[in-house]
Amino acid sequence: MAGAIIENMSTKKLVIVGVILLLFQAFSFMVGGLIAPSPTTAVHYLATKCVDTVKTHHKDSKWFMPWGPDQCSKIRDFDEATAKRIEANNIVFAVHIPLPNREMSPWFQFMLVILQFDIAFKMQNQIEDGSLVTMDVGLAYRDSTLSEWTEMAHSTEHRKLSCNFTATMTYENEGRYYECDLLPFMEVGSVAHKYYLLNIRLPVNERKKVNIGIGEIKDIRLVSIHQNGGFTKVWFAMKTFLTPSVLIIMIWYWRRITQMTRPPVLLEKIIFALGISMTFINIPVEWFSVGFNWTWMLLFGDIRQGIFYAMLLSFWIIFCGEHLMDQTERNHFSVYWKQVGPIVFGSFCLFIFDMCERGVQLKNPFYSIWASDVGTELAMAFIIVAGICACLYFLFLCFMVFQVFRNISGKRSSLPAMTKARRLHYEGLIFRFKFLMLVTLACAAMTVIFFIISQVNEGHWHWGGYTVQVNSAFFTGIYGMWNLYVFALMFLYAPSHKRYGDEQSSERKCQKRETTAPVQKL
Repeated sequence: MAGAIIENMSTKKLVIVGVILLLFQAFSFMVGGLIAPSPTTAVHYLATKCVDTVKTHHKDSKWFMPWGPDQCSKIRDFDEATAKRIEANNIVFAVHIPLPNREMSPWFQFMLVILQFDIAFKMQNQIEDGSLVTMDVGLAYRDSTLSEWTEMAHSTEHRKLSCNFTATMTYENEGRYYECDLLPFMEVGSVAHKYYLLNIRLPVNERKKVNIGIGEIKDIRLVSIHQNGGFTKVWFAMKTFLTPSVLIIMIWYWRRITQMTRPPVLLEKIIFALGISMTFINIPVEWFSVGFNWTWMLLFGDIRQGIFYAMLLSFWIIFCGEHLMDQTERNHFSVYWKQVGPIVFGSFCLFIFDMCERGVQLKNPFYSIWASDVGTELAMAFIIVAGICACLYFLFLCFMVFQVFRNISGKRSSLPAMTKARRLHYEGLIFRFKFLMLVTLACAAMTVIFFIISQVNEGHWHWGGYTVQVNSAFFTGIYGMWNLYVFALMFLYAPSHKRYGDEQSSERKCQKRETTAPVQKL
């Protein structure tokens, strides 16, 4: 039986491989930190209050521009609307994305919009508990300042207000603003057009209790978040470089396995499957999103990541099981159904949750599963079930790691009494298990550490004359790290040409000489 390359590699060669991988790891962090800009940009907008003077909704006059040659008839505030006897149903909040003299680009990849209401406190018009804001929202686009607006989406949406008034509710504090939470408003998975226009109406119907008890809304503020074009280009280039790298080592790995006289074992199959899932993530299909309006790319990206993480978690379980060294035959995937089952079920729950959110947004970009009580409970149920599956998986993994280390301690005491070939076999198992555990813990620790750093700092560091983008370094560095992890697995754990059988036959020859030597002396 052939051992893995890592078992037969000298310490010097292993150190050389480790140094090369560390250099590539440092390079992946430097690409994001020194070359790429910050991953995303947030732009703040204040909605312009337009007046629908026509009071009809003809196709040619339903879009209201906040500025420009065809800008709408505007009012400064609602006091002016009251003085001019303008009803609330005739006020349209208009937002043009992007700001004047700028253009959106397909390199921005996605557009996420967050909404916040500026609500003033009034003793006679307070926010009621559990109040809902009903919005009639429309989204349009165009690619030229001279062309007409084309409707992209239209919907009636509801958002639950969550506001807090920190001062005392008295007449003296009228006019002060509530502190309201940010609300999810819109998400578009592709930025294929140059200009976007949002029109928001807040219809009032006292008989149906529509927009009653929501306080006195003064303004609507939006925050648009999109991916930076410079970061997108660096990200695409990195994926383009890593795809052939992992694909070549994967083909080499499987060819090396097929050259063996025995069929592939389960551990070799799961490593190959892990390489396939990593290649699936790496394939830069995002290049096509620059030329095509593929709004499903966000959902497709989530599915690819989910498949990789499921394969990675399954690999850790099977790797531990195949190194238990308890003489039990485990070379079948069905043996691990108890451990892999929570992974599959948890991944399925997260997939359903993603389909309920981003799947629906393919038709209605204003949809949010968190907007309703039923949707919130359903989303929380999926997340809680996935969390329980993650906890079960972690317990199974910890128990299996404990079993492996316990068996290692037992085998070490009996190693001197074994034959050389058998001793080398178990020493190889022990070494490669401890090596992978060390590398895996290092990768997991780096992921957690850089995630925490990216959350608590301002986004960049100044180092001498250079500006280091920490968030970009986190994305490119961690992405490169897991690629190197899979690359190292397929290289170091591929079958070696050296065989224990050759060593065992030489050991038997030595033993034969030792037994015949005393007879010759006699």
